[in-house]
Amino acid sequence: MSAQVLLSRIRQGVAALGQEVSDPLCRRYLAYLQLLARWNAAYNLSGIKDPAQMVVRHILDSLAIRPFISGTDCLDAGTGAGLPGLVLALALPQTRWVLLDGNRKKVRFLNQARLELDLVNVEAVAGRVEDYRSEKAFDVITSRALGPLGRFWDMTEKLRDDNTRLLAMKGAPPADEIAELGDNVLVTTHKLSVPGLDEERCLVIMQSGKLP
Repeated sequence: MSAQVLLSRIRQGVAALGQEVSDPLCRRYLAYLQLLARWNAAYNLSGIKDPAQMVVRHILDSLAIRPFISGTDCLDAGTGAGLPGLVLALALPQTRWVLLDGNRKKVRFLNQARLELDLVNVEAVAGRVEDYRSEKAFDVITSRALGPLGRFWDMTEKLRDDNTRLLAMKGAPPADEIAELGDNVLVTTHKLSVPGLDEERCLVIMQSGKLP
């Protein structure tokens, strides 16, 4: 599939999400996908090989939660190849992102992407979420396919305060996982519509019940 066709699909998808279609930004999304495809051949960073599916499952799926990002200091826990954090860092240059993953080859890719895409608002870190420390709490912590909600909540205990919002990307609403959360966790669920993806997607937002 040609770069021009992929760029057109990115533009169409961004428009379908109701987000502004900026040609320079869409070209940066494409540059990220092209870099990922090159590295994927050697390092197997993503199970998705088809470029058209990469547009849907990587770019558009990540951008589906863009309206829910608030604040400036963000962490993407278990970011893998930078999903959703790197894509959101491209879309929201006024935010600062720490992309955290325990897989060092993925972090090497993230550092290369940061250099090639001139992402001054991104820091890639190799390590476990439980072991990572920050001088101050994050405004937002995102995750995609990181595991059960309770585990996500517990592992980020030292990275959040009462105002931090945890954004967990899921398939169908995980009713059992939500039911297992303690009474001190406020939970809201939002249905996501990802253009080109015929699967159920939702976003679970968690926040401390001890609001000021």
